Amino acid sequence: MTATPSSPKYSSTQILSKGSKIRRRGERFNRPLTLILTLCTLTVLIPLLVTVFMAFKTASQAVEAQAFAPPAPMSIEGFLEAWRLTNFPVTFATSLFVSAIAVAGAVLISSMAAYAIHANWERKFFRFAFFYVLAAMFLPFPVLALSQIKLSGIVGLDNPLGVGILHVMFALGFNVMLLTTFLRNLPGELEEAARMDGASTWQTFWQVIFPVLAPMSATVGIFAFLFSWNDFMMPSMIISDPAQQTLPVVQQLFQSQFSSNYHVSFASYLMAMTPSILVYILTQRWVLSGVTQGAVKS
Repeated sequence: MTATPSSPKYSSTQILSKGSKIRRRGERFNRPLTLILTLCTLTVLIPLLVTVFMAFKTASQAVEAQAFAPPAPMSIEGFLEAWRLTNFPVTFATSLFVSAIAVAGAVLISSMAAYAIHANWERKFFRFAFFYVLAAMFLPFPVLALSQIKLSGIVGLDNPLGVGILHVMFALGFNVMLLTTFLRNLPGELEEAARMDGASTWQTFWQVIFPVLAPMSATVGIFAFLFSWNDFMMPSMIISDPAQQTLPVVQQLFQSQFSSNYHVSFASYLMAMTPSILVYILTQRWVLSGVTQGAVKS
Protein backbone atom coordinates (compact mmCIF):
# COMPACT_ATOMS: atom_id res chain seq x y z
CA MET A 1 0.00 0.00 0.00
CA THR A 2 1.49 3.31 -1.05
CA ALA A 3 1.84 6.00 1.58
CA THR A 4 0.29 9.27 0.59
CA PRO A 5 2.28 12.39 1.38
CA SER A 6 0.83 14.34 4.26
CA SER A 7 -0.59 17.73 3.44
CA PRO A 8 1.47 20.72 4.61
CA LYS A 9 0.36 22.38 7.82
CA TYR A 10 0.31 25.84 6.21
CA SER A 11 -0.44 26.75 2.64
CA SER A 12 1.86 29.03 0.68
CA THR A 13 -0.71 31.82 0.93
CA GLN A 14 -0.77 31.54 4.72
CA ILE A 15 3.05 31.52 4.91
CA LEU A 16 3.28 34.63 2.75
CA SER A 17 0.58 36.30 4.83
CA LYS A 18 2.44 35.50 8.08
CA GLY A 19 5.70 36.78 6.58
CA SER A 20 4.11 40.04 5.57
CA LYS A 21 2.67 40.44 9.08
CA ILE A 22 6.12 39.86 10.62
CA ARG A 23 7.62 42.44 8.29
CA ARG A 24 4.87 44.91 9.16
CA ARG A 25 5.49 44.34 12.87
CA GLY A 26 9.21 44.91 12.29
CA GLU A 27 8.46 48.10 10.41
CA ARG A 28 6.23 49.34 13.19
CA PHE A 29 8.92 48.45 15.73
CA ASN A 30 11.67 50.28 13.81
CA ARG A 31 9.64 53.36 12.98
CA PRO A 32 10.11 55.15 16.35
CA LEU A 33 13.82 54.35 16.33
CA THR A 34 14.15 55.66 12.78
CA LEU A 35 12.34 58.85 13.78
CA ILE A 36 14.64 59.37 16.77
CA LEU A 37 17.77 58.78 14.66
CA THR A 38 16.47 61.18 12.02
CA LEU A 39 15.89 63.90 14.61
CA CYS A 40 19.34 63.35 16.11
CA THR A 41 20.90 63.56 12.65
CA LEU A 42 19.07 66.80 11.88
CA THR A 43 20.22 68.39 15.14
CA VAL A 44 23.78 67.87 13.93
CA LEU A 45 23.43 68.54 10.21
CA ILE A 46 21.32 71.70 10.42
CA PRO A 47 23.81 73.67 12.58
CA LEU A 48 26.64 72.38 10.39
CA LEU A 49 24.79 73.57 7.27
CA VAL A 50 24.26 77.00 8.83
CA THR A 51 27.96 77.16 9.69
CA VAL A 52 28.96 76.40 6.10
CA PHE A 53 26.50 78.96 4.69
CA MET A 54 27.63 81.71 7.08
CA ALA A 55 31.31 80.99 6.52
CA PHE A 56 31.06 81.57 2.76
CA LYS A 57 29.03 84.77 3.00
CA THR A 58 30.28 88.31 2.78
CA ALA A 59 30.06 90.69 5.75
CA SER A 60 26.87 92.32 4.44
CA GLN A 61 25.22 88.98 3.63
CA ALA A 62 26.00 87.62 7.08
CA VAL A 63 24.22 90.56 8.71
CA GLU A 64 21.32 91.13 6.31
CA ALA A 65 20.48 87.66 4.95
CA GLN A 66 18.83 84.86 6.90
CA ALA A 67 21.06 82.22 8.45
CA PHE A 68 19.53 79.43 6.31
CA ALA A 69 19.93 81.38 3.07
CA PRO A 70 22.80 80.06 0.94
CA PRO A 71 25.59 82.51 0.08
CA ALA A 72 25.09 84.34 -3.20
CA PRO A 73 27.74 84.88 -4.34
CA MET A 74 30.15 82.72 -2.34
CA SER A 75 33.08 84.51 -0.73
CA ILE A 76 36.23 83.38 1.10
CA GLU A 77 36.96 86.71 2.73
CA GLY A 78 35.80 85.31 6.08
CA PHE A 79 38.41 82.52 5.86
CA LEU A 80 41.18 84.96 4.95
CA GLU A 81 40.32 87.25 7.85
CA ALA A 82 40.01 84.33 10.29
CA TRP A 83 43.38 82.99 9.10
CA ARG A 84 44.97 86.33 9.96
CA LEU A 85 43.19 87.06 13.23
CA THR A 86 43.81 83.64 14.78
CA ASN A 87 47.34 83.29 13.38
CA PHE A 88 46.02 79.99 12.11
CA PRO A 89 49.27 78.21 11.12
CA VAL A 90 50.75 78.70 14.61
CA THR A 91 47.62 77.88 16.60
CA PHE A 92 46.88 74.91 14.33
CA ALA A 93 50.41 73.56 14.92
CA THR A 94 49.99 74.03 18.68
CA SER A 95 46.69 72.14 18.73
CA LEU A 96 48.21 69.40 16.58
CA PHE A 97 51.19 69.13 18.95
CA VAL A 98 48.93 68.78 22.00
CA SER A 99 46.73 66.21 20.24
CA ALA A 100 49.74 64.18 19.09
CA ILE A 101 51.02 63.94 22.67
CA ALA A 102 47.55 63.00 23.90
CA VAL A 103 47.14 60.26 21.27
CA ALA A 104 50.64 58.77 21.61
CA GLY A 105 50.52 58.85 25.40
CA ALA A 106 47.01 57.42 25.58
CA VAL A 107 47.87 54.48 23.32
CA LEU A 108 51.30 53.63 24.76
CA ILE A 109 50.83 54.27 28.49
CA SER A 110 47.30 52.89 28.66
CA SER A 111 48.17 49.71 26.75
CA MET A 112 51.25 49.03 28.90
CA ALA A 113 49.33 49.67 32.12
CA ALA A 114 46.45 47.46 30.95
CA TYR A 115 48.82 44.61 30.05
CA ALA A 116 50.63 44.84 33.39
CA ILE A 117 47.30 44.69 35.25
CA HIS A 118 46.01 41.86 33.06
CA ALA A 119 49.16 39.76 33.38
CA ASN A 120 49.24 40.16 37.17
CA TRP A 121 45.53 40.16 37.91
CA GLU A 122 45.89 37.53 40.65
CA ARG A 123 48.17 39.82 42.66
CA LYS A 124 46.41 42.15 45.07
CA PHE A 125 48.66 45.12 44.28
CA PHE A 126 47.80 45.15 40.58
CA ARG A 127 44.12 44.56 41.24
CA PHE A 128 44.15 47.49 43.67
CA ALA A 129 46.01 49.57 41.05
CA PHE A 130 43.25 48.83 38.54
CA PHE A 131 40.49 50.09 40.83
CA TYR A 132 42.65 53.01 41.90
CA VAL A 133 43.06 54.09 38.27
CA LEU A 134 39.34 53.65 37.67
CA ALA A 135 38.61 55.91 40.63
CA ALA A 136 40.26 58.76 38.70
CA MET A 137 37.30 58.70 36.31
CA PHE A 138 35.22 60.28 39.08
CA LEU A 139 37.63 63.23 39.44
CA PRO A 140 37.21 65.45 36.35
CA PHE A 141 39.52 68.32 35.58
CA PRO A 142 37.22 71.13 36.86
CA VAL A 143 37.32 69.57 40.34
CA LEU A 144 41.13 69.58 40.40
CA ALA A 145 41.68 72.67 38.25
CA LEU A 146 43.23 74.94 40.89
CA SER A 147 45.69 72.32 42.15
CA GLN A 148 46.67 71.36 38.59
CA ILE A 149 47.29 74.99 37.65
CA LYS A 150 49.55 75.43 40.68
CA LEU A 151 51.45 72.18 40.14
CA SER A 152 51.89 72.81 36.40
CA GLY A 153 53.43 76.20 37.13
CA ILE A 154 55.80 74.77 39.76
CA VAL A 155 57.23 72.06 37.48
CA GLY A 156 57.29 74.28 34.39
CA LEU A 157 54.52 72.51 32.49
CA ASP A 158 52.22 75.51 32.05
CA ASN A 159 52.56 75.08 28.29
CA PRO A 160 51.18 72.88 25.48
CA LEU A 161 53.37 69.97 26.59
CA GLY A 162 51.80 70.05 30.04
CA VAL A 163 48.31 70.14 28.56
CA GLY A 164 49.07 67.07 26.44
CA ILE A 165 50.36 65.18 29.50
CA LEU A 166 47.28 66.13 31.53
CA HIS A 167 45.04 64.89 28.71
CA VAL A 168 46.78 61.52 28.92
CA MET A 169 46.48 61.33 32.71
CA PHE A 170 42.83 62.32 32.96
CA ALA A 171 41.82 59.79 30.28
CA LEU A 172 43.95 57.00 31.77
CA GLY A 173 41.17 55.42 33.82
CA PHE A 174 38.72 55.06 30.95
CA ASN A 175 41.39 53.85 28.51
CA VAL A 176 42.80 51.27 30.92
CA MET A 177 39.30 49.95 31.57
CA LEU A 178 38.67 49.49 27.82
CA LEU A 179 42.03 47.84 27.13
CA THR A 180 41.95 45.60 30.20
CA THR A 181 38.48 44.35 29.28
CA PHE A 182 39.71 43.66 25.76
CA LEU A 183 42.78 41.76 27.02
CA ARG A 184 40.74 39.58 29.34
CA ASN A 185 38.77 38.33 26.33
CA LEU A 186 41.92 37.18 24.50
CA PRO A 187 42.95 33.50 24.64
CA GLY A 188 45.82 32.84 27.04
CA GLU A 189 47.52 30.57 24.49
CA LEU A 190 48.99 33.63 22.76
CA GLU A 191 51.18 34.53 25.72
CA GLU A 192 51.95 30.90 26.53
CA ALA A 193 53.22 30.28 22.99
CA ALA A 194 55.46 33.36 23.19
CA ARG A 195 56.84 32.23 26.57
CA MET A 196 57.59 28.77 25.21
CA ASP A 197 59.54 30.40 22.36
CA GLY A 198 61.70 32.17 24.93
CA ALA A 199 60.22 35.66 24.63
CA SER A 200 60.62 38.02 27.55
CA THR A 201 57.77 40.07 29.00
CA TRP A 202 58.82 43.09 26.97
CA GLN A 203 59.04 41.04 23.76
CA THR A 204 55.69 39.39 24.46
CA PHE A 205 54.04 42.78 24.83
CA TRP A 206 55.50 44.40 21.71
CA GLN A 207 55.46 41.40 19.38
CA VAL A 208 52.26 39.63 20.47
CA ILE A 209 49.98 41.75 22.66
CA PHE A 210 50.40 45.23 21.19
CA PRO A 211 49.61 44.16 17.57
CA VAL A 212 46.50 42.31 18.82
CA LEU A 213 45.41 45.48 20.62
CA ALA A 214 45.36 47.43 17.33
CA PRO A 215 41.54 47.80 17.02
CA MET A 216 41.09 48.96 20.61
CA SER A 217 44.23 51.11 20.48
CA ALA A 218 42.81 52.84 17.42
CA THR A 219 39.58 53.49 19.32
CA VAL A 220 41.51 54.92 22.29
CA GLY A 221 43.63 57.10 19.99
CA ILE A 222 40.65 58.48 18.10
CA PHE A 223 38.78 59.40 21.28
CA ALA A 224 41.96 60.99 22.65
CA PHE A 225 42.37 63.09 19.50
CA LEU A 226 38.77 64.28 19.43
CA PHE A 227 38.78 65.24 23.10
CA SER A 228 42.17 66.95 22.96
CA TRP A 229 41.49 68.84 19.74
CA ASN A 230 38.17 70.25 20.97
CA ASP A 231 39.15 70.90 24.59
CA PHE A 232 38.81 74.51 25.73
CA MET A 233 38.92 74.52 29.52
CA MET A 234 42.25 72.82 30.18
CA PRO A 235 44.43 74.82 27.73
CA SER A 236 42.79 78.11 28.77
CA MET A 237 43.63 77.48 32.43
CA ILE A 238 47.01 75.74 32.14
CA ILE A 239 48.87 77.57 29.33
CA SER A 240 50.20 80.86 30.64
CA ASP A 241 51.57 82.30 27.38
CA PRO A 242 48.76 83.58 25.09
CA ALA A 243 51.01 83.06 22.05
CA GLN A 244 51.00 79.29 22.74
CA GLN A 245 47.25 78.83 23.05
CA THR A 246 45.30 76.25 21.07
CA LEU A 247 42.62 76.92 18.46
CA PRO A 248 39.52 76.61 20.70
CA VAL A 249 40.96 79.15 23.13
CA VAL A 250 42.07 81.61 20.44
CA GLN A 251 38.60 81.50 18.92
CA GLN A 252 37.17 83.02 22.08
CA LEU A 253 38.04 86.44 20.66
CA PHE A 254 35.13 86.06 18.22
CA GLN A 255 32.71 86.03 21.17
CA SER A 256 33.71 89.50 22.31
CA GLN A 257 35.71 91.91 20.18
CA PHE A 258 34.68 90.55 16.77
CA SER A 259 31.26 89.17 17.66
CA SER A 260 29.56 91.13 14.85
CA ASN A 261 31.75 89.59 12.15
CA TYR A 262 29.64 86.49 11.83
CA HIS A 263 31.17 85.30 8.58
CA VAL A 264 34.67 85.49 10.10
CA SER A 265 33.54 83.69 13.27
CA PHE A 266 31.86 80.84 11.42
CA ALA A 267 34.76 80.54 8.99
CA SER A 268 37.13 80.15 11.92
CA TYR A 269 34.88 77.56 13.56
CA LEU A 270 34.63 75.61 10.32
CA MET A 271 38.41 75.64 9.87
CA ALA A 272 38.89 74.39 13.43
CA MET A 273 36.28 71.61 13.31
CA THR A 274 37.26 70.26 9.89
CA PRO A 275 40.22 68.11 11.12
CA SER A 276 38.16 66.39 13.82
CA ILE A 277 35.29 65.72 11.40
CA LEU A 278 37.66 64.25 8.82
CA VAL A 279 39.44 62.11 11.41
CA TYR A 280 36.18 60.65 12.65
CA ILE A 281 34.80 60.01 9.15
CA LEU A 282 37.99 58.25 8.05
CA THR A 283 38.38 56.19 11.22
CA GLN A 284 34.83 55.46 12.36
CA ARG A 285 35.08 51.83 11.24
CA TRP A 286 37.96 51.32 13.69
CA VAL A 287 35.92 52.93 16.47
CA LEU A 288 33.01 50.56 15.84
CA SER A 289 35.35 47.58 15.47
CA GLY A 290 37.17 48.35 18.71
CA VAL A 291 34.01 48.92 20.73
CA THR A 292 32.40 45.74 19.34
CA GLN A 293 35.43 43.57 20.02
CA GLY A 294 35.77 45.01 23.50
CA ALA A 295 32.13 44.32 24.34
CA VAL A 296 31.76 40.78 22.94
CA LYS A 297 33.72 37.90 24.36
CA SER A 298 35.78 36.20 21.67
